Amino acid sequence: MRQERVHVMAGNAFAISDAQGDVESDPTAPVGLFSWDTRFLAHWVLRIDGERLQALSRDDVTYFETRFFLVPGTASHYVDADVSVIRHRSLNDSFNERLTVLNHSAEPAELTVRMEIGNDFADLADVTKAGPARHRRVQVTPDSQLRQLRLRYRRERFGREAVVTSTEPVEVDEKGMTFRIRIAPHGQWETDLHVGMTARGEADRDMRADLVTHRLHVHRDMREDLRGWLERAPTLVTDNNPLLGAYRRSLVDLAALRYEPLSSVERLPVGGLPWAMSLHGRDTLVTCLQTLPFTPELAPVVLRLLALLQGGQLDDTYEEEPGKILAELRYGEAAAFGHEPTTMYYGAADTTPLFVILLDEYERWSGDTDLVRELRHPARLALDWIDEYGDSLGDGYVRYQPRNTHQGVVNQCWKDSPDAITDRDGWQPGLPRATCEVQGYAYDAKLRGARLARQVWGDPEYGDRLEQEAEELKRRFNADFWLPDQGYYALALDPEGVPVDALTSNIGHLLWSGIVPESRAGALAGHLVGPGLFSGWGVRTLAAGQRVYNPVGAHLGAVWPWDNAIVASGLRRYRFDAEAARIADGMFAMAGRIGGPMPEVIAGYPRTLTKYPVQLPISGRPQAWSSAGLLMLLAAVLGLRPCGDNLLVSPALPAGFGQIELLDIPGKWGRSDAYARDRADSAPTHQPWLR
Repeated sequence: MRQERVHVMAGNAFAISDAQGDVESDPTAPVGLFSWDTRFLAHWVLRIDGERLQALSRDDVTYFETRFFLVPGTASHYVDADVSVIRHRSLNDSFNERLTVLNHSAEPAELTVRMEIGNDFADLADVTKAGPARHRRVQVTPDSQLRQLRLRYRRERFGREAVVTSTEPVEVDEKGMTFRIRIAPHGQWETDLHVGMTARGEADRDMRADLVTHRLHVHRDMREDLRGWLERAPTLVTDNNPLLGAYRRSLVDLAALRYEPLSSVERLPVGGLPWAMSLHGRDTLVTCLQTLPFTPELAPVVLRLLALLQGGQLDDTYEEEPGKILAELRYGEAAAFGHEPTTMYYGAADTTPLFVILLDEYERWSGDTDLVRELRHPARLALDWIDEYGDSLGDGYVRYQPRNTHQGVVNQCWKDSPDAITDRDGWQPGLPRATCEVQGYAYDAKLRGARLARQVWGDPEYGDRLEQEAEELKRRFNADFWLPDQGYYALALDPEGVPVDALTSNIGHLLWSGIVPESRAGALAGHLVGPGLFSGWGVRTLAAGQRVYNPVGAHLGAVWPWDNAIVASGLRRYRFDAEAARIADGMFAMAGRIGGPMPEVIAGYPRTLTKYPVQLPISGRPQAWSSAGLLMLLAAVLGLRPCGDNLLVSPALPAGFGQIELLDIPGKWGRSDAYARDRADSAPTHQPWLR
């Protein structure tokens, strides 16, 4: 039976414990207190008079705060326990726990309260790896006078430190803290335990020292910060309570997943809990694209940082190329010493065109031409990369092949598992591979670059060139990738130009990019909501009926919310409103059935078979692009799109959604409202919805 896990999180820090609030290292799960890809607590166990505690209840106050209500001993003590304990846990830049021990008897209570404390400073990347754990020599310094236990690890220039302090007198030893207390009849005793986490670099310097004043200011009141975030987002007014709950939940999850990199005082999204609590270029760019009508403040921070980290040289280890946009940024020991190439890893074929797409889309919503001018050079470098380094075979297609043949990611597209790119019979093409959706992104990026060149950069000749290149790419793509006998586009081309004929959700990304001629869009729409791809909850990554289909395979048949948001938006672009509404209905139904954060992925079982969305063990919660995907779906069914200085609304709600008002939508027009009511009898239209 899977043990219940409880988490609190703030930015890229998170703590995962059992239902009692205790932390004991688990080789199969990332249990403990983590920050900057490093574990700062591996053991945190509370005992009263030598006994472990049992849970009565728990109050999950918000993403950064929870309370455990406990009693010592076994379940037989619940009814008449003379002592109970409240563990009030919160997390911001530090981990905080207030212990409150209550005496419910008419007699004084003398108790020994013990907090067992230990750490291994494990890298997050090593936590669940098979084989022996890396041995780290941890320096432990107890100090009862200062009421603190200091745990330190250092390897050359890499240093990490956890300092545990108490507000009450305590006996401190190398394995924890002991409180010997006396509580009056019906009285209580409490102490605050604080765990400070420090990342140290060269000369043992605190890598955040220059930002500490700002950080303390930001996190002085986490509640106020969350309140401000929610108030800046549009207000959803509806009698559809599940939809309202999913909307608020998504906004709260996105608030939880904002972090400040070591070199910045502005926050941007991490990928998600637990494995992607760092900057992931693809996830972050997609999250910003999905949330522009709701939380546009994320986009300029992301664009500036990715421009700052843009590739400037050829480096096989980190797969860096001039103009290429970052895939992943890690701070852990494995990255610092090259055990993994993730300090700054560039192994992605799609992040670079997505960077240009986001820059243009952000300007469409915000009117922020100053940022477009500021990032002109990085944007042009990104567009150059598409044709120079992206087109490795010179055939006009963006392809990928790992430069780092030992540690590099094999599939450098969003379907990045090793077996994801395969034909319907299981054949995997050689490298370099050209996946279809990346060509769509490249086409879209060129058209958007052309618009920016003409309207902002004052370079119409460059704009004309990009537009001509885009049209040529569209013509070539529709000749080479189209499978006339199947009525859809190939997943990829191999190095010889042979199509990989699997039917996948990627065809929905092609609609989103606009590379599909109107005459072929209807066939794609039929496949996307047909029995092969559509599970009832959403569009599968790979259609049922193919040899390699697996409903629990991450990219071979499972359902991803972010993927479905892109697909639904693509269907709406071509005015396949009923099909888009059907996908949105399945996704919102899934969110309502699961409750809590939107998972990264669910199984592709038919909805008629399972009656419940089955989550996969690999699925993280919350995930930025899953939570943002629900917002994108809402924008899609409302038909929100900027048009010059106006916000256009063209609703296509699923039947049963009822009446919806979205108030104070931010943009260059100020703040606007959108209103919609579903009409089950409205006939869908099939006219292209092009920019």
